Amino acid sequence: MSVDTYTSAHPGQNALMSSFAQTVRQTAPPPTASAPKPVRIALIYPGQQASDYWRRSVASFEARLKAAKQPYILDKYFTKPTVELRKQAAYLAEALGQNPDYLVFTLDAQRHKVIVERLLARGTPKLILQNVTTPLKAWSGHHPFLYVGFDHETGARILANHFIEKTGGQGDYAVVCWSRGYISEMRGEAFVKSLKNAPGLKLKAFFYAGTTQEAGRKAALEALKEFKNLKFIYTCSTDLALGVAQGLREQQRQGTVMVNGWGGGSAELRAIEKGKLDVTVMRMNDDNGVAMADAILLDQSGNAAAVPTVYSGDFALVSKDLSLETIDGFRTWAFRYSGP
Repeated sequence: MSVDTYTSAHPGQNALMSSFAQTVRQTAPPPTASAPKPVRIALIYPGQQASDYWRRSVASFEARLKAAKQPYILDKYFTKPTVELRKQAAYLAEALGQNPDYLVFTLDAQRHKVIVERLLARGTPKLILQNVTTPLKAWSGHHPFLYVGFDHETGARILANHFIEKTGGQGDYAVVCWSRGYISEMRGEAFVKSLKNAPGLKLKAFFYAGTTQEAGRKAALEALKEFKNLKFIYTCSTDLALGVAQGLREQQRQGTVMVNGWGGGSAELRAIEKGKLDVTVMRMNDDNGVAMADAILLDQSGNAAAVPTVYSGDFALVSKDLSLETIDGFRTWAFRYSGP
């Protein structure tokens, strides 16, 4: 379910989400119990990629817990996205063997759904599902403790509106996404749907390319060879964006074919400042690590009722047309805990 669909069915969640978002934006964390007990947290991330989203999530998560003086033990496991499913399952078994109070996991492949459902059936540990902001209908009544991230469909709509404005709603375009799965659906397919209001923009190719920069480069070269009049290539991740940008440079099409990043991490911001990327939808990155920490702090203080089912962080549209000072302002807030 989209966030809007979920809140329509659960009207009390809107106020809860708004109040919790204000808590996350505060400089100081919510108060803890007078003698907080140590909590054990397991975190399994697809963090081996060019995007620094996952690394910064951990950094801001830990920094917020420390700011609150909440004692904790954190077991961290990192894998490649979408492909190392067997390793992720092994890490999950190892993590559960430590009997954590909270587990932070994600959904970037269909097989993860089965794993998560087993955890929900167990009831322990409390599950924080990161980078997912769309409650699953099948889990109604048994949702995770928190869905947390930056709503992919919202980000896709922001970029769709930008490309409509830049092209005047006319021209050909291509899409380059990960393998089929949650992220490609939420970012890629939602982007195409958002352009239904601009029938003059014609989708010429949709690549489920994979996750690497080289996959993005190859997709770009194929699209440029096949379609001579592309106005832009929409990408669904940092690695793919950087690869597509490389392909554009190789074919001397940089500046004539636009390309976007997705997420606005450090690598993307540097590429925008150098003119290698045209635009990105930038997550106020540290908000999501802060949100996970604040949810745990509220729960440990006996105030779990203040934690909404879904937390979706703020975005900013960052383009190469912005001044360096403006970009630095976004950077300072987005990375306020995780640093430069």
